[in-house]
Amino acid sequence: MGILNVTPDSFSDGGQFVDTNRAVDHGMKTWQQGADSIDIGGESTRPNAAIVTPSEEIDRILPIIEILKKENVVVSVDTRNAETMRAALQYNVEIINDVSALTHDKNSIDVIKNSNAILCLMHMLGTPQTMQTDPHYDDVVAEVKKFLNERIQTCVDNGIDQGRLWIDVGIGFGKNLDHNLELLRSLDEFQDLGCPLMLGTSRKSFIEKICGNASSDQRLGGSIASVINGYELGVQIFRVHDVMEIKQALDVWRAMAEQSKC
Repeated sequence: MGILNVTPDSFSDGGQFVDTNRAVDHGMKTWQQGADSIDIGGESTRPNAAIVTPSEEIDRILPIIEILKKENVVVSVDTRNAETMRAALQYNVEIINDVSALTHDKNSIDVIKNSNAILCLMHMLGTPQTMQTDPHYDDVVAEVKKFLNERIQTCVDNGIDQGRLWIDVGIGFGKNLDHNLELLRSLDEFQDLGCPLMLGTSRKSFIEKICGNASSDQRLGGSIASVINGYELGVQIFRVHDVMEIKQALDVWRAMAEQSKC
C-alpha cells in the first residue's frame, strides 16, 4: 500500500502533494512501481496534528480519487470521518483505513456496513492530539490485541462481514519505543484474530530513536528492516512511502527464502 498524504502537515511528506497534479503524478508513479493500492489521506494524524473538518478533508482528496479511479488504481482512503468515507465511497474506493477503528465517528459503522469496501481497523491510544502524552500499558500486546478483537466483534455484530476486515497494531499511535518494539516482536500473535494484518512502520520516529539523528527521509533502512521482520511474522499488507525499494527488498528476501527451502 503506497502512501499519498495530501496534507500540509504530515510527518514525512507534509506539503509535498497538496497540489492536485503533483498528488496524482505521485500516486500514479507509486502505482506503476508496484503498489497494490494507494492510501490517500487528507488529515494528518501525526502527534499533535491540527484537526481538519470533514469538508476540508473531502475537498483535498476527492479530485485525486476521481482521477486515480479513472486510471483503474485501487484506492484506499485514510479517514476517521463518516462524511469523508461516504463521499469517497461514491467513487467506489476499495479500502477505508480508519486509525480510530470506527470509534471516532458513531456514523462510520453504518457507512461501512452499507458498502462493499474493505475496512482496516487500527489501534490508537487516545487521539492524535493526546496519544503521545506518556502512553502506558500493563501489557501492550495483550491490550492492543483485546482492543482489535473487540472492534472486530463490534463490526461483525453490526453486519460487517469479517472477511472485509483488516487490522493494524498502530505503531507510533500512542506507543513509546518499548511498546513499538514489543509489538513488532509479537506480530505473529495477532494472526489468530482471523483478519489480514497491515503494518505501518514506514519512516516512523521509532527508527530515529534506535539509530540516532535521522530525518524522516533518511529512515529507509529502518523501514525495510521492520517490513522484513513483519513479513517473517506473517504480516500481509505493508503501508509504505518507498514502494519500489520496499518491494525490491521483499522480492529478494522471498527469493532467498525459497532457495533455502530447496
